[in-house]
Amino acid sequence: MVKSQVLAALDGQKVSWFHFKAIIIAGMGFFNDSYDLFTIGLLTKLIGRIYYTPRCPLNTVCPTSFYGKKPGALPINQNSAITAVALCGTLAGQIFFGWLGDKIGRKTAYGVTLITMVVFGVGQAMSFGTTPLAVVTTLCICRFMLGVGIGGDYPLSAVIMSEYANKATRGAFVAAVFSMQGIGILVGAAITLAVAGGLRHSHPRAPFSVDPYGSIGLPASDFAWRLVLALGAVPAALTFYYRLQLPETARYTSIVAGDAAGTAANMARVLETDFTAEDAAIEGGAKLQGAYDPAAVETYTFAQGWGMPRHVPPSQQNWGWFLKWHGWHLIGTTSTWFFLDIAFYSQNLFQSNVFSIIGWVPKNTTMSALTEAYKLARAQALVALWSTVPGYYFTVFTVDIIGRWWIQVGGFFMMTLFMGILAGDYNNLKTKKGPFVALYSLCFFFANWGPNATTFIVPAEIFPAKFRSTAHGISAACGKAGAIVGAFGFLYASQDKNPAVSAPYPAGIGLQNALIVLTVANFMGLICTIVFVPESKGMSLEDFEGEVDVKPAKLNGETKV
Repeated sequence: MVKSQVLAALDGQKVSWFHFKAIIIAGMGFFNDSYDLFTIGLLTKLIGRIYYTPRCPLNTVCPTSFYGKKPGALPINQNSAITAVALCGTLAGQIFFGWLGDKIGRKTAYGVTLITMVVFGVGQAMSFGTTPLAVVTTLCICRFMLGVGIGGDYPLSAVIMSEYANKATRGAFVAAVFSMQGIGILVGAAITLAVAGGLRHSHPRAPFSVDPYGSIGLPASDFAWRLVLALGAVPAALTFYYRLQLPETARYTSIVAGDAAGTAANMARVLETDFTAEDAAIEGGAKLQGAYDPAAVETYTFAQGWGMPRHVPPSQQNWGWFLKWHGWHLIGTTSTWFFLDIAFYSQNLFQSNVFSIIGWVPKNTTMSALTEAYKLARAQALVALWSTVPGYYFTVFTVDIIGRWWIQVGGFFMMTLFMGILAGDYNNLKTKKGPFVALYSLCFFFANWGPNATTFIVPAEIFPAKFRSTAHGISAACGKAGAIVGAFGFLYASQDKNPAVSAPYPAGIGLQNALIVLTVANFMGLICTIVFVPESKGMSLEDFEGEVDVKPAKLNGETKV
């Protein structure tokens, strides 16, 4: 097993202020992710009213019937694109920056993701154009690049926090980084409520049914959605300096780069203890000075890598070796994250039902544009407070006690159970306020006190340092592929079987049948967890390594060191 005095000190260190600072710094990508996901669903309704309500010709008085029976709304394709491009950008960022984190170092790639998030987060607010389509197109371009930055933060933040943490509380620290999504939801709710609520009082407007055009509330409504999007980038911008000051992790500098002297210097700052290069040198592995010389590293084919033994130094590891010894676990992290996000991102299918059952959001014809944004934000925030957000913190406080595997198995099981009940008795339950809302809330409570958190934690722990960031990025990207299926595939699939009822969407399989498919997805996540995912609670990251062997590895009869 890979060993050094510095790595042993990291595993046994006490919780310090550095860890809490790292949680905040590393968590900004997840803050932005949830903030954006929470607010964009509200703001697309506002954008639809602003840009797609018919305009009466100049110097002409138009009757109410000119504006139609419902407020303006984004065309289906444009509405889907605004959300889809961010998910596609996130998927691309997860793969690219995951690979980059293993190639050039976690810290070097880390600043780029934050700059990308801040620049294009603010850029969203500056989406201008002479036509509604131009505004939406500019918004989509900015949202794709914002997604790339957010995606890059998935593998880099998880791996950095995992490699800095001690083995006793590592799960809680990585979960705490992920739980910044909960903070993002709450801040997104607070800002949307403050902006929409403040402007609707300072610029009161009649509802659509009374004054269709006046209900838009221009120019206040156009300012509102831009301000909400721009403010989401502020917390990330405030952490930029501190992210640059974060030293490279010891696992990268010592195990991957082989720089024992650099490791000693960096960890002296983190652990507030003096280390020498000898203390940081990997036994039998890392050199005392400098990094590995690429010219001195022998290149092996995929087939040679597949034939290698379990314990080899980093210079001999390649994708053949990785897939032979860690491919089983990679199947586990990719498949479970994929099935989880299909169900998790399908929650939008239920929100309109929940809100109508509870009675929190009246028909949009009875509200002005800003009032609709305010009431939707309030309803979504309350549902998140009792279902989504608490689950994050249950994971933080229990993951190092119960274990990742048990929390993930339990979460998938409960999601399968509650989603199955909703599917089996949907027509009856949808008329009952209490049971429907309770089952809906429990599904997403156990998603967050379950696989939504653990699928993020486990890939940051169970792969070797040389592939850790890449493997996490691949796992996360498979999750985002599931999110695209959940958010859009089921949006269309859940439509009524009758084309007249489903219009303007094409006919689907119906919401009840869609719930049955989601139940199956949760069950598949449960099976994949049981079969492929290991437990990593209380283990050192080096327990999953394979970089160093006491004896040289032999390939094709020749000794390779």
